[in-house]
Amino acid sequence: MKWVRKRIYRMLAAVMAVVVLAQSTAFAEEGAEQGNTVNTTAVTLASPSAILMEASTGTVLFEKNPDEIRSPASITKIMTLLLTFEALEKGRIKLEDEVTTSAYAKSMGGSQVFLEEGEIQTVDTLIKCIAVASGNDAAVAAAEYVAGGEEEFVYLMNQRAAGLGMENTHFEDCCGLTDSDGHYTTARDVAIMSRELITKYPKIFDYTGIWMEDITHTTNRGSETFTLSSTNKLLKSYEWATGLKTGSTSKAKFCLSATARKDNMDLIAVVMGAEEGKIRFAEAITLLSYGYSVSHIYEDKNEDVLPNVPIKGAIVEEVKVAYQTPFRYLDTTGQNLDGVEKIISLPEQVQAPVKAGDVAGEAIYLLAGNKLGSVPILFEEDIPEAVYRDFVKKAFLEFLLSA
Repeated sequence: MKWVRKRIYRMLAAVMAVVVLAQSTAFAEEGAEQGNTVNTTAVTLASPSAILMEASTGTVLFEKNPDEIRSPASITKIMTLLLTFEALEKGRIKLEDEVTTSAYAKSMGGSQVFLEEGEIQTVDTLIKCIAVASGNDAAVAAAEYVAGGEEEFVYLMNQRAAGLGMENTHFEDCCGLTDSDGHYTTARDVAIMSRELITKYPKIFDYTGIWMEDITHTTNRGSETFTLSSTNKLLKSYEWATGLKTGSTSKAKFCLSATARKDNMDLIAVVMGAEEGKIRFAEAITLLSYGYSVSHIYEDKNEDVLPNVPIKGAIVEEVKVAYQTPFRYLDTTGQNLDGVEKIISLPEQVQAPVKAGDVAGEAIYLLAGNKLGSVPILFEEDIPEAVYRDFVKKAFLEFLLSA
């Protein structure tokens, strides 16, 4: 029953939105803590709207009208890819699953890979068709497989956008063909969803890095080879390009979310509303080159072993702790990051009970006396509070061992 399925998807989406909103808030705080000032004059762009972001911290390095409402065209598919990878992670679908193309998916115009009604392709191939050739038909086929229909999938897209804090975005389809005023986003919001995709699912680069690859169409007319050719010309014109997605319609003009990796740093350059395709690529290169020229990353993988924390009121005497995450700090001011100091802040003793995942302390990072940021240190295990009989049992066991 379609209405039941739709209600279930809406309930799941609402829960997911709450969880992701908390995550996106943490990301925003992390980026703000970097303490770098957003530059709005470092480069000159012809395109009306753009933004440059460092992916691991979310720090914005440059912006030009980043919150201006614009039509996104096929960069809409970044959200489609994000939801597809999330479905893979949750085990709802698998890369080797076979997807049958519907008549509706086949009917998509614009950029397409010419899927036929009834044609079967794997999820893996559909992702290639979306990421490399920007196939609208492949995007709809994937959306129908993930959510049961495009309408349900678009609902999930909008819930996910809301959860990520994409305040100026609304989707009406999963591929970007819609040119209505109700299908819109901003350069900032595109950067946000691009960041979520590449940081949570770096496997996307296995697809967006493809310049050209053959797929096989198998229909009742037989089998034939079709060559996917990347729409992202940066793969051939910019040494460090890794992706991500192009888009163009008469309303959106020429758009691009460009990703690159150099010196262990991922940058995202979003250009929207360029008058020509070559302008979006040239200006993305300008933004990325600027970003790499002014940015330096300090990273601590936090692989050192932390001391156990003494615990009171439990059978055990100590509880294990661990860093929540590695630490990364992005500097754009030219500071010498060799002087970064890490201070471990842990209590001398804690009182039972404690729960795994609760905060025990933090690692604080300082440079010249100024705080750069911190990483929570968490309890690694559940330690219940001991009762009288636990102590009696412990004493008895110690007596037996010493006898």
